[in-house]
Amino acid sequence: MKNKMLQLFWTSNLILSLFACEADNEIVKKETISEDQKITLEVWNRKVEISTQFEEMILAYEKENESVDIIVRTVGGGVDDRTDLIAQLAAGKGPDIFTNGGYEEAKMWSEYLEDLSDQPWVESAFEATLASMKIDDEIYGMPINLEGYGFIYNKDLFKEAGIETLPKTLTELIAAAEKLEAAGIPPFAIGYYEKWKLGHLLNIAFAQQKDPDAFIKGLNDGTQEIEHNQTFKDLIRLLDVTIKFGNENPLTTDYNMEVNLFATGRAAMIQQGNWIQPMLDQQTPNMNIGFLPIAINDDPKNDALPVGVPNYWVVNKQSTPEKKKEAKKFLNWMVSSDQGKQFMTEQFKFIPAFKHIETNHLGPLADDIIRYVKDEKTLSFNWFKYPGGARDVFDHEFGLAMQAYIDKQLNHDQLLQELQKSWEKAARK
Repeated sequence: MKNKMLQLFWTSNLILSLFACEADNEIVKKETISEDQKITLEVWNRKVEISTQFEEMILAYEKENESVDIIVRTVGGGVDDRTDLIAQLAAGKGPDIFTNGGYEEAKMWSEYLEDLSDQPWVESAFEATLASMKIDDEIYGMPINLEGYGFIYNKDLFKEAGIETLPKTLTELIAAAEKLEAAGIPPFAIGYYEKWKLGHLLNIAFAQQKDPDAFIKGLNDGTQEIEHNQTFKDLIRLLDVTIKFGNENPLTTDYNMEVNLFATGRAAMIQQGNWIQPMLDQQTPNMNIGFLPIAINDDPKNDALPVGVPNYWVVNKQSTPEKKKEAKKFLNWMVSSDQGKQFMTEQFKFIPAFKHIETNHLGPLADDIIRYVKDEKTLSFNWFKYPGGARDVFDHEFGLAMQAYIDKQLNHDQLLQELQKSWEKAARK
């Protein structure tokens, strides 16, 4: 009996000891990831279209990495995101991860860009996507994705209006708009409250130059000009077409209002990119949609879509070594882990800029872009090549001038003159 009681005593104590050890381990575990010991990263995100999905991805990452807290600041759409970022960096409170467009903008922000050349994702990226973030052969940004834009059209509304041949020239686009209008279908949803949209539209005139880079160089040295360039004149004619066949009050129609008009079938076409696929999926799942080129004249080269890397994730060089290490780890997780890749393709509907990420189930807009890329019918993104890389400055100045034209404060010639003046002013700095 005594031996049994002794055995029971030692067994009980052993069990209690095991529970105590487990409890101690739990305390130690919790202490190692206590709030004051966690590393907090701030991510500055300008992709407002995926703000909800991005937050969900962050939660998934934090669940796997309990020692890290990530705060996301989403700034974009109608908000002046550039001014917001400049203010943060100037105050020494810049985010640990933010975005940069590359080319001239990368050079301008180089003091804040951490060298990422040794990161695992570099070898998986499509070579062409890295060119704009290379400075002296070092790589300073991870491509977010590939994007393309044009006129997105509602196939069901086109069919209802009896449009059998898709418009690929300006003459055909006008004819399609007239057919839609005759069928009682508003042709265009236009949200020209957004200056960046007008900047995207103006890019077509740069991209359709014989050699866009040479043209921009010529603008900088004074051997080329916007004012008398026929392609820019053609672009304004297209702008007139969208205004004529667009919704009322385009200057007070913002991003969300414009997308809503299209998503709810109150317009047959919208000038946007595949980045609105998640918004459309939320509002009107399984919309029967596709891309049309933005035709500014009747030249066959109009049958192309602007495609490129819209922005790059960069790591703030001035963050602490610990934060930079965690920031790089997060970026690698985003493009290498199963969860990260799933969010990128299934939730964000991104066209990956990486060879190892499959491109299935991205939606009809991405499918059309991939088809145009395979057919080698693409135009370039040029805004980050502007003087000083001031894409947002040009979006603002060009946008203001184009808004003044839409509001009938400027005529055709005056608009071209204002665009030329804006460029000359920037090139002199």
